[in-house]
Amino acid sequence: MKISLIIGILFCSTLFACGKNNDDKFIFFLHNRFLEEHDLNELHPEYGKTDYLEIINEFKKSGLEIISEKRNGNVNARKYASRLVIQIDSLIKIGTEPKNITIVGTSKGGYIAQYVSTLANNPDLNFVFIASFRNEDILNIPEINYCGNILTIYEKSDPFGVSAKARVENSTCEIEHFKEIELNTGMNHGFLFKPLNEWIEPTIKWANGNYNP
Repeated sequence: MKISLIIGILFCSTLFACGKNNDDKFIFFLHNRFLEEHDLNELHPEYGKTDYLEIINEFKKSGLEIISEKRNGNVNARKYASRLVIQIDSLIKIGTEPKNITIVGTSKGGYIAQYVSTLANNPDLNFVFIASFRNEDILNIPEINYCGNILTIYEKSDPFGVSAKARVENSTCEIEHFKEIELNTGMNHGFLFKPLNEWIEPTIKWANGNYNP
């Protein structure tokens, strides 16, 4: 069980060290927008600290290989996703099955993950999109096309996350597994700042191939 937590340089050569066992299961974790432009310990005025390292640690405890970085600056979601697709393709080329790779994103990280889904166009990859769909996305971001096994998680009190069934219906890739989970924490968008079991546990199950979390 290893974690590749890279600050500033994306993935490095440790990616291939992590992938030496073809049975390894991977999570690529993509954090929210606030952490792009703030230090790890800075507080959001409404939601407090983003528990990034704590979230990573919860995933790590599950036995999954975790690949993540703290992004810096307001990155372009599509360009960043294209870099991730290269890394994912590299894992697949050295023997990792796509079904053992899960891309997880919260808020802006979820939008990056949606671009990964679009660009990779691999129906066997797993994705978890958390608090990262609004109805107007269909018109505002028409180029996104879901492909893979898709789990979406959103909070009922959060205005930045709703059911993504409309996106699934508008996607051309055949999606074998699709599941949505609506949470009722009352924490608005702040639920994703914390490693809550309500979204951590179903994400881990999805990454392990349990498509009925």
